[in-house]
Amino acid sequence: MLWVAIVGLIATAVAVGLAGRRVLFLYRLATSGQPAPERIEYAKEHAGAEIKAQLVEVFGQRKLLKWTPSGTAHFFVMWAFFILLTVYIEAYGAVIQGAITGHSDFHIPLIGTWPVLGFLQDFIAVACLLGLVAFTAIRIKNSPKKLGRGSRFSGSHLGGAWLVLFMIFNIIWTLFLARGAAAANGNFPYDSGAFASLAIGKVLPHSELLEQIALLLHIGLMLVFLVIVVNSKHLHIFTAPLNVLFSRRPDGMGPAQPMRSNGAVLDFEEADPDTDVFGRGKITDTTWKGFLDFYTCTECGRCQSQCPAWNTDKPLSPKMLILDQRDHAFAVAPYLLAGDKEKESFSEDVLALLDKPLVGEDGVIHPDVLWSCTNCGACVEQCPVDIEHIDHILDMRRYQVMIESSFPSEAGVMLKNLENKGNPWGMSEMKRAEWIEELDFEVPIIDSTMPEDVEYLFWVGCAGALEDRAKKTTKAVAELLHIAGVKFGVLGPMEACTGDPARRLGMEFLFNMLAQQNIETLNEAGVKKIVATCPHCFNTLANEYPQLGGTYEVVHHTQLLAHLVEEGRLTPITPIEEKITYHDPCFLGRHNKVYAQPRDIMAKVPGVQTQEMHRCKERGFCCGAGGARMWMEERIGKRINTERVDEALTTDPDTVSTACPFCLVMLGDAINEKKNAGQAKESLEVVDVAQLLIKSIKQE
Repeated sequence: MLWVAIVGLIATAVAVGLAGRRVLFLYRLATSGQPAPERIEYAKEHAGAEIKAQLVEVFGQRKLLKWTPSGTAHFFVMWAFFILLTVYIEAYGAVIQGAITGHSDFHIPLIGTWPVLGFLQDFIAVACLLGLVAFTAIRIKNSPKKLGRGSRFSGSHLGGAWLVLFMIFNIIWTLFLARGAAAANGNFPYDSGAFASLAIGKVLPHSELLEQIALLLHIGLMLVFLVIVVNSKHLHIFTAPLNVLFSRRPDGMGPAQPMRSNGAVLDFEEADPDTDVFGRGKITDTTWKGFLDFYTCTECGRCQSQCPAWNTDKPLSPKMLILDQRDHAFAVAPYLLAGDKEKESFSEDVLALLDKPLVGEDGVIHPDVLWSCTNCGACVEQCPVDIEHIDHILDMRRYQVMIESSFPSEAGVMLKNLENKGNPWGMSEMKRAEWIEELDFEVPIIDSTMPEDVEYLFWVGCAGALEDRAKKTTKAVAELLHIAGVKFGVLGPMEACTGDPARRLGMEFLFNMLAQQNIETLNEAGVKKIVATCPHCFNTLANEYPQLGGTYEVVHHTQLLAHLVEEGRLTPITPIEEKITYHDPCFLGRHNKVYAQPRDIMAKVPGVQTQEMHRCKERGFCCGAGGARMWMEERIGKRINTERVDEALTTDPDTVSTACPFCLVMLGDAINEKKNAGQAKESLEVVDVAQLLIKSIKQE
């Protein structure tokens, strides 16, 4: 057995050396980017949440198991890596013991002969084989050659995936060969429990040489697999727990993160574009957390399959956005990490590669990819390893907007209107209170401080105050609050856009300006509690204003109305005999996890029959307005709002309901197009949940 030990230990040293060298390279590459101290600080401050995330996301595979067949297969293959570590302890123990004593009947102290451990080892190995069969079937069924863009594996590095499946298969069958040979020779530590290994041992001949060769083959394949893993997409085996550890909780949605340069939040009064980092213009502007995202992408394509842009034939694939950056990072890494003397000898081609912009016609990412994103969060929601695609997109947008001044022209009109008039349409601020004149009761306009008897500030929002369809929701909410006896007031002309469209476009400076103006107004008025009808305003006020010192108790109108109905302060009476399908607004649903309350309200309205669309709740489909897309033309592929309405029409609804003014406009436009084409009944309309409620409360 001495020769087995020598060969095995030499092979181990070589493989570990090669793997270690690769890990050091990956570390140096990641740390060549921008620091992200807030990630480490957050992980320390929320240790409990991070431990729970490791248990639920990594070990429990929560996100993966949402897709049951592939998730179950992955669960068993992943746990095979953990449980079969005990087999490698036994294998190396047998090699070393055999070299020293000439006998290879090693077992792990205390638990090494326990039948339960033997059973677990064999069970998980068999389950792993079945998982490999499932993966093979899934990849064949979803082959890009057959499905094209319809395959979630479209754009993935398919060869590497098949190689890894083949290597895992080789590891498992050699495991059974080595264990079976040990059983045949009487060197196996388990008398029972290890059902598969013992069964194989009964059919194998008594041969020390076979056991030695099988043991070396098994260890050797494992070592080759180790080297392959750290050089492939399966690096996620090691980086996924780290990526989950340093991700935001509960997920990478909700608030957009403030701009940072060298780890510190950018102060626009002192910032210098020549020395500070404004977003992401080149690969070295990426933080180490961004590089960790690159390393961790499994190329599973779940994000791609759920992306509204990709599903409507646009060039954006969240998966490819990450992979293209990763491939570019690896291409420039040898030059990026070179010493100063080496850099002096770089050719013009190398220098051009290093200076290649992240975004551009000849860049790593095409502009059409960048501007197709609606910030809906479907990619982040589906990613099983917590990659934060929206952060990547926003950082690249920030550089394009603030440094390159390169963005869709129609968005420029929106930015000018925000800067000059405080709303995206450029309308006079005096029009913000005109909707009040259409009510038959008084709504206090707060011009100084909140009266003591006023509980909520009603944040009407730009659309709610200025867009005709959205104003119907505003009036309905105001009436409902009045009926329920909830004291509220509005800012009227003092209210300005929260800045969400500017921030999601990438104009962080304008967002800061608008946000600070609003925070000053709210703080001077002594506002504590806010109710908002627009999920974009709701998200910004609740999750992003605290970044700038504005902390308030913010609720969406559906949350407050559901509470009032539950308390009996609002009682739906008049039946609405309609079949209704509800559309989840992305910034209310996925970004803030408000799914139940709008449905609870509809459930309390007599006569309403609800019918869910195929894509709903956390897998809901975007209306196409988020990420400032409301103010950009949709010139590529099918319109996202048309795709969503087509899905709504499959439920044969009398009404489509929602809880967002942007969704109201986008879905309404698509429904009108369908009516004009004779593809939808004339009576079909889209309304806010609040409109349904007020219609039922007001007796005919």
